[in-house]
Amino acid sequence: MNSTARPLRIGYMPLTDAAALVMAVERGFDRRHGIAIELSRESSWASVRDKLRSGALDAAHALYGMVCGVELGIGAPPQAMAVLMNLSQNGQAITLSKVLAERGQVSGAQGYSFAHTFPTGNHAMLLYYWLAALGVDPLRDVRTLTVPPPQMVANLRAGTIDGFCVGEPWGERAVQDGIGVTAVTSQQIWPDHPGKVLGATAAWVDANRDSARALVAALLDASRWIDASEANKRATAEAMAQAGVLATPYASIAPRLLGHYEDGLGKRWDDPNALAFFRAGSVNFPYLSDAMWFMTQHRRWGLLSQDPDYRAVAERLCRIDVYQEAARLVGVELPATALRSSTLCDGVLWDGSDPAGYAASFPIRS
Repeated sequence: MNSTARPLRIGYMPLTDAAALVMAVERGFDRRHGIAIELSRESSWASVRDKLRSGALDAAHALYGMVCGVELGIGAPPQAMAVLMNLSQNGQAITLSKVLAERGQVSGAQGYSFAHTFPTGNHAMLLYYWLAALGVDPLRDVRTLTVPPPQMVANLRAGTIDGFCVGEPWGERAVQDGIGVTAVTSQQIWPDHPGKVLGATAAWVDANRDSARALVAALLDASRWIDASEANKRATAEAMAQAGVLATPYASIAPRLLGHYEDGLGKRWDDPNALAFFRAGSVNFPYLSDAMWFMTQHRRWGLLSQDPDYRAVAERLCRIDVYQEAARLVGVELPATALRSSTLCDGVLWDGSDPAGYAASFPIRS
């Protein structure tokens, strides 16, 4: 280790989409940029949130929606936060119990229990969006509860829940164990949706700008390395399978990291929109429209009592300035605009142009 490298304590949850952090350490990209990442495996997203807030973590692999929620004071006093970069796109899934599937319920079933990972988080918002698109009110027609990602499969096996939305490898693990089926992937709900982000408090970023820039640069290098070849992805799966990282077999991690899917009902396919880490930097840029989408869903489901100033909050939260400096440092192309557009599974276009109107437009909402 470079003796002058500054140690940074970075939290992560045991999910495949934490791979850039793991490989930044494994391949030495952190030391190349003068930092030493000390990874801290966390037990829940609430732990990640609380340790970021207290300063026990410098930064973390974090749920986009969770970081927005802390910024806006949902469930706790507001605290200024920072999204430094996107760490991934795609690669989550909604899994239903095999028992439910055998009854013919392979889409939004009413009267059942579904787990997500955090009340304001990505998985809750994607689950709610999908259920509502099928005509199921997630606040009234089903029961939802919060379960940490590594506990999803055990809860499904025990019958505590009928389905869950979570990142890999837990959807694949449920299929391999014969207890779950993949009802829908997150990329089918929202193609190329933002996944996890590199989150920190705004105070930490402002006080440690050089370290923040170096951290983003190291993770860009790691993301580019992962996506460069199938061999690199296989090496990533091997690193992630280690006891101290995911503690999950390589055979459960590798298939969906490589884009190879099976749904547990006999269907197999190669997904061109599987989990992505780089794509010439298009994965990683902290688009304002991504942050604004999560805020619209918080408003839609009553987590916000009124519309925030969506654009102003996104501009404050998304630290495009730090990202641009890091991207230029490692030769990563920057997009022409900080907004992007997508059409989700219900056919509705999201482009960030009218967030308040978008939030109010859905027939099913709180």
